[in-house]
Amino acid sequence: MITLQGKGVSKGVERGRLYFFQRAGAAVEKKSVADIEKEKERVAKAQQKSVEQLEILAEKCREDAGDDAALLFETHAMFVEDEDYVDRMMEMMEKEQCNAEYAVFCAGEEMSAVMEASGDAYISERAADIRDVTRRLLNNLMGIEEGGMDVEEPVILAADDLAPSETLQMDKSKILGFITQKGSDNSHTAILARTMGIPAICAVGDKLTACYAGTEAFMDGETGEIILDADRETAERMEQKRRKQKEDRELLQALKGQEDVTLDGRHVKLYCNIGSPDDIDMVLANDGQGIGLFRSEFLYLASDHYPSEEEQFQAYKAVASAMGGKRVIIRTLDIGADKKVDYFQLEEEENPAMGLRAIRICLEREEIFRTQLRALYRASAYGKVAIMFPMITSVWEVEECRKLCDEVMAELLAEGIPFQKDTELGIMIETPAAVWMAEELAKLVDFFSVGTNDLTQYMLACDRQANHLERFFDAHHPAVLRALKMTADAAHKAGIWMGICGELAADLSLLPTFLAMGVDELSVSPALVLPLRAAIRSCRAETFSVTP
Repeated sequence: MITLQGKGVSKGVERGRLYFFQRAGAAVEKKSVADIEKEKERVAKAQQKSVEQLEILAEKCREDAGDDAALLFETHAMFVEDEDYVDRMMEMMEKEQCNAEYAVFCAGEEMSAVMEASGDAYISERAADIRDVTRRLLNNLMGIEEGGMDVEEPVILAADDLAPSETLQMDKSKILGFITQKGSDNSHTAILARTMGIPAICAVGDKLTACYAGTEAFMDGETGEIILDADRETAERMEQKRRKQKEDRELLQALKGQEDVTLDGRHVKLYCNIGSPDDIDMVLANDGQGIGLFRSEFLYLASDHYPSEEEQFQAYKAVASAMGGKRVIIRTLDIGADKKVDYFQLEEEENPAMGLRAIRICLEREEIFRTQLRALYRASAYGKVAIMFPMITSVWEVEECRKLCDEVMAELLAEGIPFQKDTELGIMIETPAAVWMAEELAKLVDFFSVGTNDLTQYMLACDRQANHLERFFDAHHPAVLRALKMTADAAHKAGIWMGICGELAADLSLLPTFLAMGVDELSVSPALVLPLRAAIRSCRAETFSVTP
């Protein structure tokens, strides 16, 4: 039994086989391996799978283009089991005590080089076939499949780290949980896991290696514990905790349809954070009363081109329609900083968190912004859509956004396209500047929503993605809590409501404090709605105070 320790970032216990995410085209590294027989078994399995794939391709090719066309794949299947080729792999592993990937790569390079140097035209041409076969074997060893994960049963997904665009392209039904070497509580992998309601562990470090691929594992997203090949006693303990978790979830189902109201009669809006229309099923299953944050940038991250007005409209319309008249707050494009999109061709910046991002891109690239605004207003005809602008620091930015909204509405009116003229407009409070300007900003919008992840980052001058700065990134810091109170006071003075959509909204230890501040709305991951409802219904608001 082997135990690894990371940081739990999404609660839950799961059991499954480890699947190591590999990027297509990733460099093959040489690694020292103690169990060479296990590496040989991995090669044999990769060979078998490769032959099966090639036989399927050959048969399909024979049906589509005849026997001659199918011959290529039949030849490749023969190369997979070529004696000289396979012997060189085995020799490399035994001599170098190295991993299977490195041995296969070296054998393929050597064999193709020999063929190219043969002086025979036919044999030289076969070098390309060997490289193709080698690539197929490596893909099967590393679990790479174009367009998705190469698994039939759900797995625990392990990786060094995952970019938002990578997680978006995965088949979520095949993922039991996430484990990453790097990352933090505020990483997009952690946020996605909480949205999906599955466990996640980050910051495991270099002890999490691909040599554990296929190993049966337990993961505990609360404690950050990973147990490989658990003994009987440990397996029973983890299974018992998993059963308890299931029972607790079933008990919470009784809270569906109940009001979000405290013991002293204080009502709170309890909304959900989502990243795509696919998340709506989770919202409805957990009885979310609205969408407090639809991260529209994920439409851009999941695409290889600028999403058209029609593509965006269909996504926004689907969410608005599914929510049946409940409020759906859609945040406008929030690209930049840690969310990179290649086709935007943004210049490299020394400090991207403070560079061209979010509303700054929208106001600098007005054509992109207008396209999104048109799609948003068109979707407003199908539900209670609200539009929210991120990274606001100044009054002039909001005035410019409102001006563009007015122009877009005038265009749609002239074109005879339906929309809601009274669509609510709000802003995210996530910079100290927005906090200090809250009274002036409140006069221009219908609501505030505080993004506590970025607000904490900017208030404390501490990178929220840097795991090694965790002790300094304190979302409970008095400065952060006072900023929340100032924002709530400014909102209520202007007669508008104020919510929290950052990860802090789900912090049960701060719930009484939020209620005492006068926070009107909390927007959390769908899986956290019912636990938060239970907490709301069993607490009273405290008198607000902050201990330095």
